[in-house]
Amino acid sequence: MSAFDFATFFVGCTSPGQTGQDMSELPVVRNDNGTPTEHTSQDTSYSGDKTQPTEDILNALNALNPKAILEATQNGHEPALAQDDNAGQDTDTPMDPPSEWHVLREKLREHPHDPEGWNHLVDIAENSGDLEQVKQTYEALFETYPNTSSAQIAYLNHFLSPGLFQYAEELFKRFLRTSPSVDLWKFYITYVRRVNTSPTSREAVSRAYEFALNRIGQDKDSGEIWHDYIQFLKAGETNTTWEEQQKMDALRKVYHRAVQIPLENVEKLWSELEAFENGLNKITAKKFMSDLSPSHMQARTVLRQLQRHLGPLFPPPPPSSSTRPSIYLPPAPTFNAAERALVGAWKTYLKWEENNPLEFEDKDKATLVSRVQLVYRKAVIRMRFYSEIWYMAFVWTNSIGKQEEALNILKAGIEANPTSFLLNFAYAELQEGRKEYAEVNATFDKLIDRLHVQLEELEARVNSASSSFSSDITGRSVATSVPSSITPGPTEPGTVSNNSSFATQNADEKPPKSKELQERRSEYGLVWIMYIRYARRAHDLKTFRAVFAKARKDRWTPWEVYEAAALMEYHCNKDGGLGVACRIFEKGLESFGDEIEFVLRYLGFLISVNDDNNARALFERVISAFSPDRARPLWERWARYEYQFGDLEAAQKLEKRIAEVYPTDPPIKRFAQRHTYLGTDAIAARDLGFAMAARQPAAGGNAATSAGGLERRTESLQSMMPLSHVPQAQTSKRHSTPDLKRREDSVKPDFGPPSKRQRPLTPPRERDRDRSAGPPHRRRLASPAGWEKERDRELGHLKRDRDEDKPSPLPTVLSWFVGQLPNPAAFDGPIFRVDDLMMLFRNAVIPSATRRATPPPPPPPPRGTGRPPPDYGPYQGPGGRGGRRY
Repeated sequence: MSAFDFATFFVGCTSPGQTGQDMSELPVVRNDNGTPTEHTSQDTSYSGDKTQPTEDILNALNALNPKAILEATQNGHEPALAQDDNAGQDTDTPMDPPSEWHVLREKLREHPHDPEGWNHLVDIAENSGDLEQVKQTYEALFETYPNTSSAQIAYLNHFLSPGLFQYAEELFKRFLRTSPSVDLWKFYITYVRRVNTSPTSREAVSRAYEFALNRIGQDKDSGEIWHDYIQFLKAGETNTTWEEQQKMDALRKVYHRAVQIPLENVEKLWSELEAFENGLNKITAKKFMSDLSPSHMQARTVLRQLQRHLGPLFPPPPPSSSTRPSIYLPPAPTFNAAERALVGAWKTYLKWEENNPLEFEDKDKATLVSRVQLVYRKAVIRMRFYSEIWYMAFVWTNSIGKQEEALNILKAGIEANPTSFLLNFAYAELQEGRKEYAEVNATFDKLIDRLHVQLEELEARVNSASSSFSSDITGRSVATSVPSSITPGPTEPGTVSNNSSFATQNADEKPPKSKELQERRSEYGLVWIMYIRYARRAHDLKTFRAVFAKARKDRWTPWEVYEAAALMEYHCNKDGGLGVACRIFEKGLESFGDEIEFVLRYLGFLISVNDDNNARALFERVISAFSPDRARPLWERWARYEYQFGDLEAAQKLEKRIAEVYPTDPPIKRFAQRHTYLGTDAIAARDLGFAMAARQPAAGGNAATSAGGLERRTESLQSMMPLSHVPQAQTSKRHSTPDLKRREDSVKPDFGPPSKRQRPLTPPRERDRDRSAGPPHRRRLASPAGWEKERDRELGHLKRDRDEDKPSPLPTVLSWFVGQLPNPAAFDGPIFRVDDLMMLFRNAVIPSATRRATPPPPPPPPRGTGRPPPDYGPYQGPGGRGGRRY
């Protein structure tokens, strides 16, 4: 196509709001004969394709031309290492070792998010001089990092020869549709002006300028394009008065548009406009400038704010390791402090742009939309791997009524972040609202498959780190050897499968579980839960059950999915939902009988539906399967139920059983738990003194009173906590030596005011002030864990006091700065007395150029009978009446 047609094509392109173009479109690559070559699959092992060459043909081609076998087997842009299907067969011709480019390319296929690796691959391709390798490198780069303007410009530079203009135009079509890069648009205009040099083609160049400014004219860095466009219009030749008037009108229109935009050179353009208008007509110039002045001043104000916003968003690129400028590629996020601050800065800037800082009126709403859209395009390119930025772009685009474009934003975001829960859930909800149920199903299936692969990889890393444990079929880590002391607990017939076991085990005998693996597994289950929610509300219970059946077959499905399915059956199935829910819980118990959380949820469900018989049977069935340390939440939950709704005899029997399991627990603890309700524990607050302990006097009170309070509080605490928790320093009867006493004082709990090393003039801490002032507040100890928490809180007073006395840590930057300062002992200069310096400044005589200096006021008379102030008279030199002391 001609240059004029090329510019015309772009003018007729879609509006800035349309982003549905295929970003993965690849150009047609030509072979040595100049004929186009279509892209085909690189999979040569697929036996169903009858068009693939046979083994005999491949061997014959390999013997004639080794390069032909590569083209015949792959027939694509990106050559891969040739693999011999018959590894056991001897070959006469030795295979060449893979080149550095091939090795690095294979590495980037496995780990594509490697900016340094991609820059190195580009360096290798650029230095090779092979145009086909350059094409393969950049096309592969754009698959991972599309819309990278610096790479696009470097790629286009290879096709600016006259014989390759057609390929360059194809690349311009791909890149410019959605690119917000000012540099790329400058490159495009330079190309258009290069191929349109005749006077008759000025209209094509003008249309190219207008096309560019309509897309990126609101960018503050586009001032150079505005200036070049104005100079291009000024250079136009005119032959008639009418043409001259048309030229002046076009210049005035471009000037008026430019001076109302916060451009870097907006002040220069304003000065040029003023000179231009005054040169035409000073009367009309005054009117035009007065009308534009408010908008221009607003643009200048916004420019200063814009510079402050954009400063931290675009840090300077890292130095290049080669002569070629480095290509900035966004790295994979680690969410460290610096990256979180960067995300926050981007969010602040985007919200600022949404709030219309230029104060566009309703009639100029299209300009505001174009400006914010440009900003979001830049944001998702720079912050490609941060789902929150993509979601903000989606929400804003959807809010202005562009649903199709919002949908395309979510698609592009999922392509960049395929495992993003935020973007996949948003896309699924949007498609569900559009009744595109097939697309919703595909979205959930793809997300589950990707997360499944990640879980498999994580499990492999965990297993390699701990080879002494193996993974069973449910994905839980189990010991390779089972202790002979473990025996199955009591079970009910027909409720537990033969493979399930509720054997009693100690906590030390369980293999260590990976915390990360457990968290990722729970997140994986969340996707299944969202899937079955969608299936129930969009279809029916039958579809929901089909999805849950798929989840049950997945070895990575956690117990939360079973609970969610059971509760959904109970609440949504009005005909027999309770029975179905109980069966789902029982099925889950077969696989997750050793998960204390799941058993607790099952027990709580049975209690909530008032099924006390099955709840009691479940408790008796599983309680022996856990060690005492792990079973405590079960005992506590069942005890709360018995205390509230059981009879006294059953409660006393249960307390007796608990005392046998936990012999160190004090009897008063269980008795007090039976007499609490809704957080009110009068026994602990009044009879055991916890309420009064909270109102102890602050630091600085009577020492004897504090000592007595400490003794009473300590005795109250000892009456509630097991003997194993009593500090050794309190139970020891041995008389302490002074050194040992000092060491004990540093570790024993001190509930009273500090008795040693109290800092003078230190204001009381807020916690102590709260204790001594204001009305007394009630301390509630209702939950079973409330006793433990209160005991730990009382015993931890000393540790918190010392933590509060510690100086606050400095920020990282200040810590580094302080570390760079020299030691104070290294200072060997004169030491000044501050009071002497202040007196010197006070008595200094400063000459004045306007009036005669007044003598300093006499020094004040000495107060009291202290020593007189030193003499600060004029310095008399070494032979005078004494020198000053600094």
